[in-house]
Amino acid sequence: MAAKDKKLDDLFYETLRDIYYAEKALVKSLPKMAKTAHAKELREAIEHHHKETEGHVDRLEEVFGLIEKPARTKTCDAIRGLTDEAKDVMQEFKNSEALDAGLLSAAQAVEHYEISRYGTLKSWAEQLGLDQVAKILDATLEEEKNADKTLSRIAEANVNRRAQAA
Repeated sequence: MAAKDKKLDDLFYETLRDIYYAEKALVKSLPKMAKTAHAKELREAIEHHHKETEGHVDRLEEVFGLIEKPARTKTCDAIRGLTDEAKDVMQEFKNSEALDAGLLSAAQAVEHYEISRYGTLKSWAEQLGLDQVAKILDATLEEEKNADKTLSRIAEANVNRRAQAA
């Protein structure tokens, strides 16, 4: 299909494949981040979000079924870059009090990316008249927003202060 013939539903599907790749990559990387975290509250938040992320994968597979398209990933360079940054933080700050602040920063960068993607996909689903799909995407969007708020609270409550004091 020529680029000029592509429509919003094509863009929706391609972006859905992108976030599907991202969520599957996060299912693999979040346990490593949780294991590395020093603060119990941060570790628990990452572990909780890991479980949610597994559910996000399931929801995306449901969405693929609803739009009658194959559930296939499309390499997401953005999430690869963000997870690489998290790996760098885990290596460079391994025994530092600043590690948790770096993990929080990396995790929030991922959350902000996901919030952007899910917000866009929800809007496009509504535009395309895919009301059930929009509701599914909105459920995930709200979980991503809540994860971001949790990470901010943890950072502001103690992690950033400990990183500065070290």
